[in-house]
Amino acid sequence: MTPLRIAILTHSTNPRGGVAHCLALAEALCTLGHEAVVHAPDPTGRGFFRDAACPTESVGAKPPGGTTAELVRARINDYLRHFATPAACDFDVFHAHDGIGGNALATLKHRRLIPGFVRTVHHVDSFADPLLAEWQDRSIREAARLVCVSRSWADWIRGDLGAEAVVVGNGVDLSVYRPAPTQADAAVRARWALGPGPVVLSVGGFEERKNTLRIIEAFARLRARHPDAQLVIAGGASLLDHAAYRARCQAALASAGLKIGPGSAVIETGPVPQAEMPALYRAADVLAFPSWKEGFGLCVLEAMACGTPVIVSRQPPFTEYLAPTDALFVDPADSAAIADAVTAALVSQNRERLRIAGLARAAAHSWRACAERHRETYAACARTLQEPIHA
Repeated sequence: MTPLRIAILTHSTNPRGGVAHCLALAEALCTLGHEAVVHAPDPTGRGFFRDAACPTESVGAKPPGGTTAELVRARINDYLRHFATPAACDFDVFHAHDGIGGNALATLKHRRLIPGFVRTVHHVDSFADPLLAEWQDRSIREAARLVCVSRSWADWIRGDLGAEAVVVGNGVDLSVYRPAPTQADAAVRARWALGPGPVVLSVGGFEERKNTLRIIEAFARLRARHPDAQLVIAGGASLLDHAAYRARCQAALASAGLKIGPGSAVIETGPVPQAEMPALYRAADVLAFPSWKEGFGLCVLEAMACGTPVIVSRQPPFTEYLAPTDALFVDPADSAAIADAVTAALVSQNRERLRIAGLARAAAHSWRACAERHRETYAACARTLQEPIHA
């Protein structure tokens, strides 16, 4: 296949699953001989949350502010300013991973600066704001090719939109996420004052689709059995406004008498540098990830690659790529069941079984294979420099 120049657009430079997917995908595409450049609006000017073995482009962006719709509009306009000239659009393929990049590329298509674009649909949000809903719909509807990381979302696209999407899956870097401890392990435990445990890890911050409230309720039950247990809530960088849901979670913590802070029952880390995430996974006795809605759940593979048992919702996408023995499956609405699953994960024979199964499952998902699954879609969407469309 002829090497391609691919512009990959994501919504942020922060450590979110979709952003991590873009960087890892681009790195794998570069190893296959393509030039994949990851773009993201960057109001801080600090660049991406980790160093990348692929080209990256920090798109000039205004500081965040206003409503979510105002912020999304600003980020779309940031991209439109960046790609305002034919020279800036000198790529064979444009690939958006969210509604912000997708809307910018749809507008560039109508301005005849690009011929079309690929859109990865990680998941579809439910927006109360009709403008946000319209932007999300447009970013999918106007794409020349659609890609999904799970079969369930590809089926949703076929059923609701009458369109076909290629399922490309996800990957995990086993050179980064591994079970063997490093010097970072002690530093991470000391930074957050982690005690003897058990330590329950939740990834995604205080967010409704991550089911943080039910995790808190389950953890309160666990503390009755294990008074020294700690809940680590990692991540949480988001463009969306989760203030109302966060308030509900904080009320639940207060009602249960659970304090937040390093060394306390509950520890909120905020965004965690990738260099520290493997150590945080290894410090945890279990990853609690009973999400309501996920595109794939990249942190599941990362935790498994580090030898950490995982609890997930008994629903897609988890039931697509995990065998019944790979993880502990629960009803995400049942906090008692989540607490029982955490307790089960602490039993030594269960823990060892889940560790072995998780390591094998993670090893089956490579970024190279994910990149290879993108190539046919890219080839179908690619344009050549000999066929310019600029007016």
